[in-house]
Amino acid sequence: MATFNLTIVSAEQKIFSGVVKSIQATGTEGELGILPGHTPLLTGIKPGIVKITLENDNEEVIYVSGGFLEVQPNIVTVLADVAIRGSELDQNRILEAKRKAEENIVSHHADADLDVLTAKLSKELAKLRAYELTEKLVKSKR
Repeated sequence: MATFNLTIVSAEQKIFSGVVKSIQATGTEGELGILPGHTPLLTGIKPGIVKITLENDNEEVIYVSGGFLEVQPNIVTVLADVAIRGSELDQNRILEAKRKAEENIVSHHADADLDVLTAKLSKELAKLRAYELTEKLVKSKR
């Protein structure tokens, strides 16, 4: 099967660089599936997961806080403020941050921006989804 080069970069470091068969991400206009030969594209991506299918058919999950995805012939680049491999996420920290975000929404004060509070909760839910999907992939390999 055909492949392409993928690079995922956060503001701090390169998270992934390699040859892949496909990726999936959530664009600002909906779900994206990128395969070799995809039409050139530049789009925003929402906080969520980037699911990668490697050359050997193994899958990897990376959480991104949002950013941009660029597709060029044979090269795809994801630029994100924050990008974390699913295997590096801490479930307890995510659940605690999610609980706090939910509490802040329920008890928000008039001076608190509900959109900001909701965005924080959405990011924590995306991290939790990335963690759970990574755990599922690890268990399926056993």
